[in-house]
Amino acid sequence: MAMLEVHDVHAYYGNIHALKGISITVEEGEIVTLIGANGAGKSTTLKTISGLLKPRQGHVHLNGEDLAPFSAHEVVYKGVSMVPEGRGVFSRLTVSENLDMGAFHRSDRGGISADMERVFDLFPRLEERRTQVAGTLSGGEQQMLATARALMARPSLLLMDEPSMGLAPVLVESVFDTIVDINKEGTTVLLVEQNAHMALQIASRGYVLQTGEIVLKDSAEGLRENPTVQKAYLGID
Repeated sequence: MAMLEVHDVHAYYGNIHALKGISITVEEGEIVTLIGANGAGKSTTLKTISGLLKPRQGHVHLNGEDLAPFSAHEVVYKGVSMVPEGRGVFSRLTVSENLDMGAFHRSDRGGISADMERVFDLFPRLEERRTQVAGTLSGGEQQMLATARALMARPSLLLMDEPSMGLAPVLVESVFDTIVDINKEGTTVLLVEQNAHMALQIASRGYVLQTGEIVLKDSAEGLRENPTVQKAYLGID
């Protein structure tokens, strides 16, 4: 049984049919990536998994449990955290306060303190700025904070939506190295990323979405070598 099973999911924004029967799986310990053009349904897929958007048809199972009855904050209790597109930090709160918000559902103060030290080890820059207001951080630092905040929930599955968006090229490689480190520490990752080249370098498998449908699925290596993917997403003619 896969950790995450998304089966025949149809999701809508009003009358707009955004997801048209997509099915994906993520095994424990994997990094799986979703690639596709803007508007393909990548972010909608993550919102549906996390409970922010409810499917009209199909199901989302986490470790065999149907997530449909649960609200978005209850899905966090189940072990799913999301790093949203655009970072979404609490701009008027400090770095430490943002991290506390990531652990809002936890009461194990000792564990929370240990996890805060863990994320400071992962992101030393944040420890230097722990009392700084989040809105004054650079874009790269805010991305670190959004990721660290999600990790404070101690997720088994981390959903990442466009983590390299808007970052300087020099920071992009660092972001992907961090994703690999998080995965090596035992967190399964489902990654949405427009930088298909980097995403397919670190993922084990991938899916290609096009207008709300899965049009390709393969190992990351297989997708990198696929002529359609090379032309459409990797800039190789």
